[in-house]
Amino acid sequence: MNADFDTDHAEQLYREMLRIRRFEERCVELYSATKIRGFMHLYIGEEAVAVGVMQALTPADAIVSTYREHGHALARGIPAASIMAEMFGRIEGCSRGRGGSMHLFDVGSRFYGGNAIVGGGLPIAVGLALADRMQQRDNVTVCFFGEGAVAEGEFHECLNLAALWRLPVLFCCENNLYAMGTALERSESETDLALKAASYEMAAWWVDGMDVLAVEHSTRRAVDAIRAGDGPIFLECRTYRFRAHSMYDPELYRERTEVEEADEARMEAEVSAEVDAAVAAAEAGGWEPAEDLARFVYSEAAAS
Repeated sequence: MNADFDTDHAEQLYREMLRIRRFEERCVELYSATKIRGFMHLYIGEEAVAVGVMQALTPADAIVSTYREHGHALARGIPAASIMAEMFGRIEGCSRGRGGSMHLFDVGSRFYGGNAIVGGGLPIAVGLALADRMQQRDNVTVCFFGEGAVAEGEFHECLNLAALWRLPVLFCCENNLYAMGTALERSESETDLALKAASYEMAAWWVDGMDVLAVEHSTRRAVDAIRAGDGPIFLECRTYRFRAHSMYDPELYRERTEVEEADEARMEAEVSAEVDAAVAAAEAGGWEPAEDLARFVYSEAAAS
């Protein structure tokens, strides 16, 4: 064993990944029971990315996520009960029940979505990073997105602007190999996404996204460089989702044996008490009053 290996820290990482796994497994049950409605995209298999990345961040740093964001939100510290209530559409949810699975949001932890649009978080992240730069704040914005976003126009626009302006943003690409149901090699002529990002004159490299310690190490390296003024960095986390794209996905684009092989190393332990409490709190939660339907269309702070 490595002499520098910290057993307590490793156990913490393991527990965080297990929380995400068990939370989402319960969400599958609740979705099947129609207690959770709408679209739901699972993070199962990719837990090491969210947990590893969050270790390198401070509470002042910002996170911009995707529609597959339950793991990001839990790893950032948003309470499981708040997330589950949001999944149930209850007013106690982190978005007051208005966002559901794809639109988790918590300004207190600087967690800015949850975004249902592929690549839609990229411009938001660049804007947040620009604001930090203009205000001379020593913050980093981490933008999560899948490899499918690389085919979107805003990917190229945002990497270009971030590099031009040397913005403090970490572009974290969770490459799980399948954009919805399309294999990477069927949609991208250059499948080395770090190499593609490097064409914008920014540091870029890939890391094993199934190794939480490797992700943490690479993220710390990247965040330290960004804080030192080295400009944006692109981190490609090569990972794999064990579940279908969404709960509506029949998953006809890959063989079942491929998923079973990747799922052999699933972690086993008990964190059901926290998930049970989150479900109980969500089920006991309230619905937002109909008279509040028009609230938050405009900022209440601005109105006052």
